[in-house]
Amino acid sequence: MDLQLGGKTALITGSSSGIGVAIAQMLAAEGVAVVINGRNAERCEKVAAGIREAGGKAGVAVGDIGTDEGAKAVADAAIAAFGGIDILVNNAGGSAETHNHSWFSATTQDWIDTYQRNVIGSVRLIHALVEPMKAKGWGRIINIGTGAGITPTSGQADYGPAKAAMINFSLGLSKAISGSGVTSNVVSPGMIRTEGLVDFLTAFAQKRGWGDDITKAEEYVMKGCGQTVNRVGEVRDIAFAVTTLASPMSDFINGTNIHVDGGISPSIN
Repeated sequence: MDLQLGGKTALITGSSSGIGVAIAQMLAAEGVAVVINGRNAERCEKVAAGIREAGGKAGVAVGDIGTDEGAKAVADAAIAAFGGIDILVNNAGGSAETHNHSWFSATTQDWIDTYQRNVIGSVRLIHALVEPMKAKGWGRIINIGTGAGITPTSGQADYGPAKAAMINFSLGLSKAISGSGVTSNVVSPGMIRTEGLVDFLTAFAQKRGWGDDITKAEEYVMKGCGQTVNRVGEVRDIAFAVTTLASPMSDFINGTNIHVDGGISPSIN
């Protein structure tokens, strides 16, 4: 099926590892010229080189969107790479770089840092890139949320609320750009097999005396969280949802939050 993405351009923040890499690779396979972003130039160049070797088009915009200056540099480099950006995927984020993730150990600065990394960083790029999309009459804003933005846990107290804010502003943005040809949506992953998840499951198994039996840890966690699909999510699952939303054929989907979480979220919204 042709998703009609040939000739489009995309900036995927936080695409030097994990889910962001998979998104960039799948978009590139559909004919999108992708811009890889991260704070480490070597890792960004490696991902871009891999896409080029596979026959795709890839540029690089190194920088930290956590500051006004960094976000501007990223936006400018992304625009310069292919002459403009049609699709913005706000994938960069995560919790503040600290181990204080429980409700009463996370400091107020941890909360501020996490909000900056997820919400404000995304808003900076939206401000920089949406007006040109509106001028062309076409564009896609796809924000990466999380299941914890709807169904929070007691851990990572700062992360779920920051992602909840992203889900909220994505709907507000869809109304602010009504009728422009630009859409704003969210993809909220559940338990996805990334390096971070593997580390978590390894520690989980060892803590319970299961050695390195990650499979047992996966089964235990899936059952405990109420997942209804009998496997851990893969990065390709998120990439598929993003690529689908990016397509011109998805222009009737706007202001929504798509759960890609194996059925964890006990919600119809």
